[in-house]
Amino acid sequence: MIRILNVSKQFKKTETQALLDVSLDIDQGEFVYLIGKSGSGKSTLLKQLYGEVKPTKGHIIFDSLIVNKLKSKELPNLRRKVGVVFQEYKLLEYKTVYENIAYVLEVTGVEEELIEERVMEALKTVGLKHKALDYPQDCSGGEQQRVAIARAIVHKPKVLIADEPTGNLDPRTSLLMLRLLHKINKTGTTVIMATHDYSFVNHMPARVIRLENGQVKSDRSKNHTLLILNNTMGEYYVV
Repeated sequence: MIRILNVSKQFKKTETQALLDVSLDIDQGEFVYLIGKSGSGKSTLLKQLYGEVKPTKGHIIFDSLIVNKLKSKELPNLRRKVGVVFQEYKLLEYKTVYENIAYVLEVTGVEEELIEERVMEALKTVGLKHKALDYPQDCSGGEQQRVAIARAIVHKPKVLIADEPTGNLDPRTSLLMLRLLHKINKTGTTVIMATHDYSFVNHMPARVIRLENGQVKSDRSKNHTLLILNNTMGEYYVV
């Protein structure tokens, strides 16, 4: 589904080598943790998946699309297949929760009679139907992030990209957010979550790709990760 082939990225202005010869395959329906310290290349790699940044070398292939070859006018076709959640919620303060989510469908030309159904379905998924008519400032940080997730999944994307989505949340709310992302993954949506918090892997194991200085240092399948955790935690570890 997603193929990353020998991708490198160097930013000319700063001469920073953000990625170096990265190659990965991600299948439909996978949950992938993209692990690494700040500056390891996580965000740069994710931005290339939805066409915000182009690689200096290599190719990004999404289904049949060569992402780095797409022209600006072709990017909307890609972004209908990809939902993105950021650390900053990026909600419009002058619009209600409902309107924030509906806006995504309005600008992509979804028929008006379908919009309410899609929006309420997305809000149900994240547990916020009761907040539909509230404004972002009336929601907690965790609720605002859930609104952002609802906005990202309302157009039923094949892939959900979450770039440090728990960075502004307390530990308890972060774990709730993680469970929500896994719930969305169980519907068949591929989820790629960038994080520097390795403890998430212990809570809810999945494939783990670790970046360091722009390179892939390890790539562990879910089964490999479970084996490591079981060896560490023994019979007390329960999936």
